[in-house]
Amino acid sequence: MWAISLDRAQQTGFVVAAGLVLFALASVWLMKQLVSKLLTIALFGGLALVVWTQRAALDDCADGVLDSLRAGAVDDATCTFFGRDVTIRSPLGD
Repeated sequence: MWAISLDRAQQTGFVVAAGLVLFALASVWLMKQLVSKLLTIALFGGLALVVWTQRAALDDCADGVLDSLRAGAVDDATCTFFGRDVTIRSPLGD
């Protein structure tokens, strides 16, 4: 049978507890770093997506304005960019 002394058990318990505390602190630091990076990626990725969709919507609107000008329209047109109206003046209306 394998026997361990009381002193040896106390030393082993202390070493294991200290190791677990160090592991917990390292885990907290690593998780903080990981969460910060993931939040940064999510934030900038979301902003890039919003800007890309707004750019695409504005591009589609400009194509529609060009088509209407080619069809003979002379009125100004309005497109939206981030919820704001953007007036596109017709060069034919002046």
